[in-house]
Amino acid sequence: MPKEQVTRNDVALHAGVSTAVVSYVVNDGPRKVAPETRDRVLAAIRALGYRPNESARALRMGTSRTFGLITPDGGNPLFAELAKAIDREAAARGYVVLQTSADGDPQTENAKIAELLARQVSGLVLVAPTDAPRLDKVEVPVIAVNRRLRAVSSVRPAYHEGARLAVEHLISHGHRRIGLVIGGAGHPERELGWREALALAGLPEGPIARATFSRDGGYRAGQTLLRHEPTAIFASSDLQAIGVLRALHEEGVDVPGDVAVVAFDGTPETEYTWPPLTVVRQPVEALAREAVRRLIEGEQSVEALTVPTELIRRRSCGC
Repeated sequence: MPKEQVTRNDVALHAGVSTAVVSYVVNDGPRKVAPETRDRVLAAIRALGYRPNESARALRMGTSRTFGLITPDGGNPLFAELAKAIDREAAARGYVVLQTSADGDPQTENAKIAELLARQVSGLVLVAPTDAPRLDKVEVPVIAVNRRLRAVSSVRPAYHEGARLAVEHLISHGHRRIGLVIGGAGHPERELGWREALALAGLPEGPIARATFSRDGGYRAGQTLLRHEPTAIFASSDLQAIGVLRALHEEGVDVPGDVAVVAFDGTPETEYTWPPLTVVRQPVEALAREAVRRLIEGEQSVEALTVPTELIRRRSCGC
């Protein structure tokens, strides 16, 4: 019968230590081990013929050169584009990215974090994470993208300023009753930008429809807003805006003749809606570049870096 492979558990049992101590000895860190304990672990490794795997050897040299990437929804065009940008940026610097999705669920997110750490990634990128990722015992760099997290380095677009810019553009077209399609609690900045633009122009707040960040959510929100007769709609995501367009078309509402529409995100598919959507474009490449730089260089400043957005004018607003 073939000889069973010796595991780290076997070494730990032989030396009378925990598997974590074996890991610290094999990888020369991240925690110090008493010389006597270290010698005992090394003796057990020699006696059992233990051979660390490739990941452990890479970590002994200082890094596995692998990042773990968790997005809330792999099917969302924005997160797919952002993941590709992060992968390209990491590859250009000699790193590999392991990507998975959490479906916006805290329990799934924490399970995925644990799984990636078990694979010995040298850093974690959390895109739009939930409010409750368990990071207190994580010993590798962590970067949050598109959302702030307490005590974690983060990079994010200028949500508030970008939303204000979009609504100001609609106001410049003469609109005075501008509705808002927005996600639920936890995403306040785009709503604040909408409110601020209206207040600065001396306009009353238009109708609000709260919906999921999805095509279906936007579709249902569009049906709701039509009952309040807005002349323009600001949708807080591309997917919502696409759903809004369908709702408007089904009711025979002309865009932009009857109702103008502007969206936030700026994914490529907004170029191919009808009419093409005016968007506030997220700085995807800049976000990816900064996230990878911070992971590699070990920059763990908890001050969030905010990257400017860009207004791209197309036909849906009347331009």
